[in-house]
Amino acid sequence: MSKDPQFRLAAETDADILLRFMREYYEFDGHGFDPEKARAALTTLLRDANLGRAWLIFDGDIPAGYVVLCYGYSLEWLGRDAFVDEFYLREQYRGRGWGQATMAFLEDAAREGGIVALHLEVVRDNLAALKLYQKLGFREHASKFLSKWTARDFSKRRGRNGY
Repeated sequence: MSKDPQFRLAAETDADILLRFMREYYEFDGHGFDPEKARAALTTLLRDANLGRAWLIFDGDIPAGYVVLCYGYSLEWLGRDAFVDEFYLREQYRGRGWGQATMAFLEDAAREGGIVALHLEVVRDNLAALKLYQKLGFREHASKFLSKWTARDFSKRRGRNGY
């Protein structure tokens, strides 16, 4: 195992490996997974750099995970913001500093892209991730994160954590 992760911007040709990681991540975190709808959403992101970016995380030549940053804009957050939409490392890479290194890489990429604030969400039971994000300066807010599907026939099945 390498000491540090390497990152490569994902392209549409990486969709299959990204979908495998997505399936693993969704199972780990308790999200519902629909492969066809996931492929459609992923392909849309990979084709349009205005929506965000996805990176594969490598241990040498071995894919170890992925991270996705989706762009937005917020008056409350004073400009261009982004959501760390997905971040997954295979189990053997956790607890070795790879999460912290990935988040440092992501923050640098966000700054270079003119992002003024990063947001993320953590499943309550994922205490290791919560501890890492708090250590890196992410803070909870008194508000609650709420969601509603607006696209008809494009929702996915509910996972064990409600989404």
